[in-house]
Amino acid sequence: MIHAVLIFNTSGVPRLTKFYTPLQQSAENLTQKIFSLISSRSATLCNFLDAPELESFLNQKDADGEKLRVVYRNYATLYFVFVVDAAESELGILDLIQVFVESLDRAFENVCELDLVFHFDEVHHILSEIIQGGLVLETNVEEIDHAVQTAAKARKESFASANPLSLGGGGVGSRSSGLQTPLGWLTGRLTGVGAR
Repeated sequence: MIHAVLIFNTSGVPRLTKFYTPLQQSAENLTQKIFSLISSRSATLCNFLDAPELESFLNQKDADGEKLRVVYRNYATLYFVFVVDAAESELGILDLIQVFVESLDRAFENVCELDLVFHFDEVHHILSEIIQGGLVLETNVEEIDHAVQTAAKARKESFASANPLSLGGGGVGSRSSGLQTPLGWLTGRLTGVGAR
């Protein structure tokens, strides 16, 4: 199971924190502890490590006595970190990190730290297309991108139909069907259509 997904910059500032198991201590302390674990490692070392010191934060220990593992990958100025238990394959999680980054790249066209800051809602949506409740749902980048694009289109259509000043009237099922919008009224007055 995936217990947490975190994204840090190289200074240790968290840009995304998503926990799938309840925390026993503060999230800030946990993120600082994970950052201290991975930032001190050499780039020549492997990208996963056992982290028994995290068990006090997540209070997770399998019945078999297996420990939590931190799987991470560094892209430019960002660390993508997954905290998993022994049920997950470390190489599979590294591949999942790659899928997550590719999905972010498709959504933001060369994702950078500012995209994560200013579009955090879309980043969470992309993550929720990949992982739900600590379990992997989708690994196909095409399917993830399609779901994200469909949701963005639905969000735009919903906004347009709910906004009385939007151009286009909203189409079928519009909230203002039969009612004239303020913009429509003003346009009619200026062109003389509604003149007495």
